Amino acid sequence: MTTASEPIGVGGGERRLHPLSWLFVLLQQLRSFALPLLVLLFTGRGNSWELWGLVGAGVLVAAAVLQYFFYRFRIEADGIVIRSGVLHRSHRHVPWQRVHNVALHQTVLHRLFDVAEVRLESAGGMKAEAEMRVLSLADAQALEELVRGHEHSAGTAAPEATAPPSRVLLSMSTGEVVRLGLVSNRGLIAVAAAFGILAQADVLDDWIGPSVKGAVEWGREQQMDWLGWMVGIAGVLLAAVVALRLLSVALALLQFHGFTLSEQGRRLSAQRGLLTRLRANMPRSRIQAWSLHEGLVHRWFGRRSLRVDSASVETSGDQRSLRDLAPLATPEAADELVRHLLPGGHWPLNDWRPLHPRAWRRQFGLPALATLLLAGLLAWLNGAVGLAVLALLPLLALRAVVWARHAGYCEEGGLVAVREGWLDKRWRFVEVRRIQSLVLTQSPLDRRHGMATLLMDTVGASPFEPPVRVRYLPLAEARGLLARLAAAMDAAPTPARTAG
Repeated sequence: MTTASEPIGVGGGERRLHPLSWLFVLLQQLRSFALPLLVLLFTGRGNSWELWGLVGAGVLVAAAVLQYFFYRFRIEADGIVIRSGVLHRSHRHVPWQRVHNVALHQTVLHRLFDVAEVRLESAGGMKAEAEMRVLSLADAQALEELVRGHEHSAGTAAPEATAPPSRVLLSMSTGEVVRLGLVSNRGLIAVAAAFGILAQADVLDDWIGPSVKGAVEWGREQQMDWLGWMVGIAGVLLAAVVALRLLSVALALLQFHGFTLSEQGRRLSAQRGLLTRLRANMPRSRIQAWSLHEGLVHRWFGRRSLRVDSASVETSGDQRSLRDLAPLATPEAADELVRHLLPGGHWPLNDWRPLHPRAWRRQFGLPALATLLLAGLLAWLNGAVGLAVLALLPLLALRAVVWARHAGYCEEGGLVAVREGWLDKRWRFVEVRRIQSLVLTQSPLDRRHGMATLLMDTVGASPFEPPVRVRYLPLAEARGLLARLAAAMDAAPTPARTAG
């Protein structure tokens, strides 16, 4: 068996993980049970079955640590061979051609011991092909270089001397990361998660109720009129907004500090993180769909965000995947990055076509119905005062008209693109050869207005991004677009239509 001190390479014999791997497996398992344990210790709440659950967790932890001693891997010319399992033995051979993404993960503890967690991800799988917790940093980087050195199309190793140099496509300064925190809603997500945890611990009922009651009593003692109450509420809301933005900035610094997107040959690599360092890479050919976002706050700073869907294994909320090609960049830099990475470099598009002339009605319908139901409910509870909510209807109608005026689609240069929004602008686009399936749908309201929606399915579609679809098209135009795209898909090379 090859020792851990020998360099990793082809034909070097079987290797174990890093000697401290058991420690990181132990911490990973304990983290899953940390919250219930803290609730039991500090709130004094819980039943005996929860204590027995912690005993069972200890058994699971022991089993997970034991797995370290049975984990072996061997590097071969055509792939990596992995043996694992205690009672249920597993022997896997992962060809290099299947590995489309290598993700390196380093927390502060990893960096302290100079180790890293490595994930080898494949296209369209439900889990990683291999997950190694943990390897020495030198072994992790050597494994990453081995994957990079194999051309996926030929399945042969490229000579190290001919490896192309790495080129930085985008880097974010600290100031740019701060702007990212200001335009994002990461603070709101963190607060929502904290509320969920506190609700599970029954802390909110004990804290929020008395706090609100105390504030009301204090206001009565100060003999505050309605103006004072309005000023006080506005001050509290302003403080909450500032606190959320500061929290978003802190989270952005933790996640995206030192963000660098680089290119080596046909492979992209991104690294980021302040305390926990993450590095992921994938071939450019695995990019399936693109998403550009320019919200109102983005425009205040003159910035956009660029994300992609990739044909690599993704788990919901997995921060180690390579999706953010440009978390924040100027419109010129974002467009230049798209032109560089898209085959043909055809971006931005020019021949945008409008939606159905009555598309605004479909966009207005559901919000208007919700407003009418809310007004009826408030009027039933509070009388005619509740009907004041109906004042929102003209604003919703104006919003729908403006939305429809700025929405559209474009079919140009082998791309299909959709744009939506006015204050919050989004572009979704995909190469025709990357489309897996086309679906033409019509709701009862669509049929009444003579409209249809064309949905374009791709591999690796993110649940956090809107689908690539053209909504509210005239039926004849939607059918014509469907026929043209279907013909282009049939004419596309077979490898581009990998089943998802």
